[in-house]
Amino acid sequence: MSVVPSGSVDAIWSSHNIEHLYSHDVPLALHEFWRVLKSGGLALIAVPDIQEVARHVAQGNLDQTLYHSPAGPICPIDVMFGHRGFIAKGNQFMAHKTAFTAETLGRKLKEAGFTTVHIQIDKPAFGLLASATK
Repeated sequence: MSVVPSGSVDAIWSSHNIEHLYSHDVPLALHEFWRVLKSGGLALIAVPDIQEVARHVAQGNLDQTLYHSPAGPICPIDVMFGHRGFIAKGNQFMAHKTAFTAETLGRKLKEAGFTTVHIQIDKPAFGLLASATK
C-alpha cells in the first residue's frame, strides 16, 4: 500500500464521505486531508446538513423525496441514517454515523489545522459545502 506523501497534493474533494465515519474518526480523516495538502492547498468537503433535515423531520416529512442522488431518491430519514436500500442489502458503510451542522463542520476543520474555513449551505441538496485552506 502506498502512502501519499505529506504536502504533495494541491486539492482534495470529499463529497458525502465523512458522514459515514464514526465521530471519533472524523478528526483523523480531516487531519489526513490537511497532512497531504501543500501549503495553501484547498479542501472541498460536502456533507448533509442535519439542521436543514431536522426542519423537514419536524414537519413530518420523513419519506418526502428531498433530492435525487446517484444512489436514488433521498428523503430526510435517509440523510439522518444513511441510504436505506444499501443498508438493507448489508452494506453498513452506507449508514450515516456522524451528523454535521455548519458550526460543527467549521470547528472540526479548524481543529484539524485548516487556517481559512468557509461553509456554504446548499439548500437544494440539503447539504453543507466547506472550503478550507492549509
